[in-house]
Amino acid sequence: MLSGCVPWPAEEADRHRRDGYWKGEPLGELLRRAAAEHGDRTALVARGARIGYRELDTRADDLARGLLALGLARGDRVVVHLPNRPEFVLATFALLRIGALPVYALPAHREREIAHLCGFAGARAYLTADRYLGHDHRDTARRVAALSGVALRHVLVAGDAQEFTALDAVERAGRTLRHTPLPPPGPSGDAALFLLSGGTTGLPKLIPRTHDDYAYNARAAAEVCGFDRGTVYLAALPAAHNFALACPGVLGTLAVGGTVVLPDDPSPQESLRLVAEERVTATALVPSLLAMWLDAQEWLPEDLSSLRLLQVGGARPDAATAARVRPVLGCTLQQVFGMAEGLLCLTRPDDPEELVLSCQGRPLSPGDEVRVVDSDGRPVPQGAVGELLTRGPYTLRGYYRLPEHNSRTFTGGWYRTGDLVRSLPGGNLAVEGRVKDVINRAGEKVSAEEVEEHLAAHPAVRQAAVVGERDTVLGERITAFVVLADGAPCPTPAQLAAFLRDRGVAAFKTPDRLTALPALPLTAIGKLDRKSLPTAP
Repeated sequence: MLSGCVPWPAEEADRHRRDGYWKGEPLGELLRRAAAEHGDRTALVARGARIGYRELDTRADDLARGLLALGLARGDRVVVHLPNRPEFVLATFALLRIGALPVYALPAHREREIAHLCGFAGARAYLTADRYLGHDHRDTARRVAALSGVALRHVLVAGDAQEFTALDAVERAGRTLRHTPLPPPGPSGDAALFLLSGGTTGLPKLIPRTHDDYAYNARAAAEVCGFDRGTVYLAALPAAHNFALACPGVLGTLAVGGTVVLPDDPSPQESLRLVAEERVTATALVPSLLAMWLDAQEWLPEDLSSLRLLQVGGARPDAATAARVRPVLGCTLQQVFGMAEGLLCLTRPDDPEELVLSCQGRPLSPGDEVRVVDSDGRPVPQGAVGELLTRGPYTLRGYYRLPEHNSRTFTGGWYRTGDLVRSLPGGNLAVEGRVKDVINRAGEKVSAEEVEEHLAAHPAVRQAAVVGERDTVLGERITAFVVLADGAPCPTPAQLAAFLRDRGVAAFKTPDRLTALPALPLTAIGKLDRKSLPTAP
């Protein structure tokens, strides 16, 4: 196991293997097995191209050999910062096959987040696109590579690489080395990849997922959702998200021989067009994107008759939006509550509509255990709100290189999720919020503390407080309150967005509402009293 990762206890790992949850298959072999079974069936549709299973498998091997020739090897960490393009899937399987670990950044991440990931993970390479949605990621690469504490050996670029290394050149180099055998797969109990978790520090923690537990995550989710070789899955969310990657997502679809459609443009109009053209059967959305799909379909209708299952997760949708899914989109709604750390809850496709509209589902696996407890760790009665604790065959045992945090968050194998839930009959859970001050904006976790720190750096701002407010579209919106420096004008939304962008902050962390106050409310002992901040009019 990679240093800094918390291993599974041996007796627990043995039990998961005996119970059949863990199959001992390295994740890189998932595609190889699918290619052997499905041959030239279409695996990926992206940017006008159709790539079959056999071709995808061969190209992943070529890229793997090219990466080995660059000097990347087992245990190396590589920050993967790619949009939903074929290169994302190719890079994922190529890295898995050489035993290097992808560290998945989100397309919206910028210099601050990428520098943190590269430095904290000790990344040897950074893999990104040339441009995406108007942003030049090569500029981000230049700034990150120049920072102290970042020791990148390679910057790989999908597209016009300029002074960096072109990813397609690495793949071509690997093609000339097909006579060179790839290294044997590592132990399936080792860490395979890193997902990201939000947190109160604002910068993401690294979640090591093993080959065994993540393969089970994808397989079991595909089974519950009824995925098979006839499934056509639209990755409408970034594939670097756990939700779109393996719940069942891209990996679950490929595991059963289905087809993955990757939209280069994430707009609802483009996604709905692809649903109609590619006869998409399933997709996953966050509530804010769902609301935009519903509106777009009503004024610019597409033929969505192929769509059978629409997953909604990342935040709890409001009841009115959820109720519009079947009449407007004509498909089954599946509520999903999960976390990159492991536990996944889903309503089932055959659940009655009243249940689907009222909760976020029940655990994926028979091996999942959940507790709902009060602030003292005592179980609460069914129907009462409490913090969710969980453990099971795909829930991690500790974050990467955070022993002090792990000692507080993991007790006896139980993971303290920080989520407030109610337990309902039948094992279903209704999500009520978060214990800590983390704002869940459109499925993105935003630390109030981090945004406050950035706002306080603005020359016009003396103090700042940030809270999440309920929003029917976003789930929660970011609301900021500032005390201005003497005589300073309040920044306009455009000025504030430009200021945060210049600081390298992801756009989704920009406050949706900004209000100037003469002073911030404080508690009796001088701490910020968030509960006394004024609510939206």
